Amino acid sequence: MLHQRVIGVVFVVALTLSTAAIAQQGKFGTAAEAKAMLAKAVTAVKADKAKALELFNKGEEATGFKDRDLYPFCFNVEDGKIMVKRPGATGSADLRGRDVRTLKDETGQAFGEAIYKAAQKEEGTITEVSYMFPRPGTETTPVQKVSFNTRVGDQGCGVGYYK
Repeated sequence: MLHQRVIGVVFVVALTLSTAAIAQQGKFGTAAEAKAMLAKAVTAVKADKAKALELFNKGEEATGFKDRDLYPFCFNVEDGKIMVKRPGATGSADLRGRDVRTLKDETGQAFGEAIYKAAQKEEGTITEVSYMFPRPGTETTPVQKVSFNTRVGDQGCGVGYYK
């Protein structure tokens, strides 16, 4: 009888812990999900660049180009001009029109230059860049981010996930 109770208690604890782990895991995007969104964004840009950039700028989950803290960004590979804002970004947080090469994180790392260089490589080459950047909805608290970046025609595009 005692043996059955112990097994029951262990089962309930295990179930509770696994449910909490699954719930936490789904709160933020993963590396695999970021890569999948980048592939989807590349396909959209190749099919119709103007429409794709419009959808990216909407920053709405209904477009399929925003999933929790995952979203695509793009810039012109010639002049570095950022073409896509962060979801929900307004005012100074909206980086459209800025040169991606000028972006630095709070540690002084010139991650924008690294992202720009990634887009100068052969189309289809994916490069990872790590840097500190605020998660959407938290404009002041940078966290570790890794973005997957590639060239798509005249655009450099990427999708990053937060660690």
